[in-house]
Amino acid sequence: MNLLKPTILAFAMAALPAFAQVSVTVDTTKPGPVINKNVYGQFAEHLGTGIYEGLWVGPQSKIPNTRGWRNDVVGALKELKVPLVRWPGGCFADEYHWRDGIGPRNKRPVKVNTHWGGVAEDNAVGTHEFFDLVEILGTEAYVNGNLGSGTPQEMAEWLEYMTSDTKSTLAEQRRKNGRKEPYKVAFFGIGNEAWGCGGNMKPEYYANLYNHYATFLKTPPNARPKMIASGGNDDDTKWTEVLSKEAARGTDGISFHFYTLPTGVWEKKGAATGFPENEWFSTMQQTMRMDGHIRRNVAILDKNDPSRQIGFYVDEWGTWYDVEPGTNPGFLFQRNTMRDAVVAALNFNIFHAHAERVRMTMIAQMVNVLQAMIITDKEKMLLTPTYHTYKMYIPFQDATSLPVAVDNDVAYSSNGKSVPGISASAARGKDGKTYIALVNTHPTRASEITLNVAGQNVSGVSGQILTSDAMDAHNTFEKPQAVKPAPYSAKAANGKLTLKVPAKAVIVVAAEA
Repeated sequence: MNLLKPTILAFAMAALPAFAQVSVTVDTTKPGPVINKNVYGQFAEHLGTGIYEGLWVGPQSKIPNTRGWRNDVVGALKELKVPLVRWPGGCFADEYHWRDGIGPRNKRPVKVNTHWGGVAEDNAVGTHEFFDLVEILGTEAYVNGNLGSGTPQEMAEWLEYMTSDTKSTLAEQRRKNGRKEPYKVAFFGIGNEAWGCGGNMKPEYYANLYNHYATFLKTPPNARPKMIASGGNDDDTKWTEVLSKEAARGTDGISFHFYTLPTGVWEKKGAATGFPENEWFSTMQQTMRMDGHIRRNVAILDKNDPSRQIGFYVDEWGTWYDVEPGTNPGFLFQRNTMRDAVVAALNFNIFHAHAERVRMTMIAQMVNVLQAMIITDKEKMLLTPTYHTYKMYIPFQDATSLPVAVDNDVAYSSNGKSVPGISASAARGKDGKTYIALVNTHPTRASEITLNVAGQNVSGVSGQILTSDAMDAHNTFEKPQAVKPAPYSAKAANGKLTLKVPAKAVIVVAAEA
């Protein structure tokens, strides 16, 4: 563990009160929109060891596996109740040709992954293997089609291959390759990042291509996936403006990508560990930009799509740091710390607040890449702080959002900029319980929260807390449980319910009658 050097900011914060006194009020009498479970989606791209080794080891591997998918990783993901998995990319999607990934694995062509590391791609994981993983996990599939280097015919034939229940040549080929029944494709993306690696297009040009391709994507009536248009990123709202006007009818969602960089500079993003407190603060500030991005894009959707047919899908998000020294730069491997757990929880709370339009998000990525849930090294596996945050937030999947007000919050400030000291979200779970999530963004200052739950008698709360001593605390193969959740509870006294929230903490609790 790196010992962090104190900074001017840290010394300044030491002069503040040991506890910030905050009031959080949840109103159970005014239920809001449902928090779609797909907000907790995952992303698995052919990138580094994100699939090969991290998930897929092949049926002949000595690592225990089920039809090639490693049992330890799959078991951990099943515990997260992963609702949706996006595949095969990402940038990789627009150089992926689906026919390379069907038929006998020993006869599939070997290509070069030009986007990620220049390594050999033997296409061992293709359509059938991916859907096998989806079915093992008990989740749904989001398939991203190749618009960048593919053709409308290629994309249409892939969709037919996956979904047709007829006697067509493509459906029969699928059956010959081992799958009798059609696959269920829940979501289908027409291209990815068309503004960049997907073709360096302008939104108007992409809109025309999107409509062109979408015209030929045909399935049985009961098997049509929700269609996703590739939207903008960061501060750019023009893609949402153009696509919400020009995209073909039947478009279910417009995608959006935003990554949290501590420095805000792609060329020098900042380290995953050993960072000073000013980079903890800047990471919080950068990730809180997600709320403004969503608000601006949703305002455009409300104007152009008042019937709210189109969702706003943040299908790539998460932290992005400088790669771990000594690793392949194209593999995007980074350590995952307590800072990442706080970032994840802050984004969940933001997504909940926009549940009406934000109906699906995908963190990047599931295993070994960027803000991963799981890290592997050959036969070894560990769970990251981000994994634990996802698991703590499971009760919010398909829960009904509830209004939350935070009063008397003490902002976390530096150099004239600030972020909320406390972030909160609440919902009524499918089990009928009221769940409250609390995040303390400050790395050294604890908070004391008075919790009020309107419309419900509450004698206390119980759940879990995730916190650590160091800002960059993380799990290693030597100490795989250095950062893990602990039980948390509080009881009301004299009609008042007070929760003590340590610095840099994530808490999820259920209200008790």
